[in-house]
Amino acid sequence: MPAPGELTFAVPRGAKKPPRHLADLSPAERREAVAALGEKPFRAKQLSQHYFARFADDPAAWTDIPAAARGRLAEDLLPELMTVVRHASCDDGDTRKTLWKLFDGTLVESVLMRYPDRVTMCISSQAGCGMNCPFCATGQAGLDRNLSTAEIVHQIVAGMRSLRDGEVPGSAGSADAARLSNIVFMGMGEPLANYKRVVGAIRRLTDPEPDGLGLSQRGITVSTVGLVPAMYRFADEGFKCRLAVSLHAPDDELRDTLVPVNTRWKVREVLDAAWHYAEVSGRRISIEYALIRDVNDQAWRADRLGRLLKNHRVHVNLIPLNPTPGSKWTASRPEDERAFVAALEAHGVPVTVRDTRGQEIDGACGQLAAAER
Repeated sequence: MPAPGELTFAVPRGAKKPPRHLADLSPAERREAVAALGEKPFRAKQLSQHYFARFADDPAAWTDIPAAARGRLAEDLLPELMTVVRHASCDDGDTRKTLWKLFDGTLVESVLMRYPDRVTMCISSQAGCGMNCPFCATGQAGLDRNLSTAEIVHQIVAGMRSLRDGEVPGSAGSADAARLSNIVFMGMGEPLANYKRVVGAIRRLTDPEPDGLGLSQRGITVSTVGLVPAMYRFADEGFKCRLAVSLHAPDDELRDTLVPVNTRWKVREVLDAAWHYAEVSGRRISIEYALIRDVNDQAWRADRLGRLLKNHRVHVNLIPLNPTPGSKWTASRPEDERAFVAALEAHGVPVTVRDTRGQEIDGACGQLAAAER
């Protein structure tokens, strides 16, 4: 049952559940599943080692497991979850966007971004999104369904395998260049609207090898448009992940239009939940703010935002809008962007203008899927 006040979304009629996968299960559940197939429980750890540590989901590579058992274990615990429709690269290969087709034909996207000092992967938690933000390609497409825990995790496993194997230019032969350092739940979907599976994915990502990928919680960022009850619930998980709040407006009148869920939980309520998460987790809150020309980029709005955020553990990421085809929304003028930054800094609020990537490969989330449809 959902917690009181949470948003719920109906699964489309006739939708099938994704097949069960090793990454959906806790270590104890994996041992039970293997035993139910008539195999020794320790085979669960061997499978976990292959998938989470070696990224080897091809049974032919499981040489420590009897050949007669490999097919049965693969079919039941490592089914094919998703296939690549296509990759699109830009920034001299440092940015690669992948369009995936899931088992039921649903399309989702992930993006791998290599920087001089880090590698970041942006992943999807839902196919589509039910938040209906008008400037977002995913939001305008609507919600198809939630992703399973394994469908979320597999995006990262595939990305880590690509880095290891040198499929991303510059990643081969260098330990630092081939290491995934940051994961952001900022792809398709509202992560906290798929709460249980996203939390399960975080546990798989951060459990020590071979139970999981052994990544640091501090390298994971979970975004939300402001599902307040779920934000408080997330604080209770005890994670050290960063929480990013997609605010986009400091005033309720405009935010009601840009982020429709604001009609349910207002700016002050969202920020109060964010400050609670910061206090409990010890992590600084990221405020995501897409700068939209003549809509939310006025200096007076920057001043109001600064007044709301000052004296809190916070950092503002200003995002020059990556426009979608046919949209009336576009990025702010450079002079308005500079004035916005100056107004925030006048209140002592740390601010960064995010590096824009991927415009030439339909970089805005949801564009590749929309084009494929």
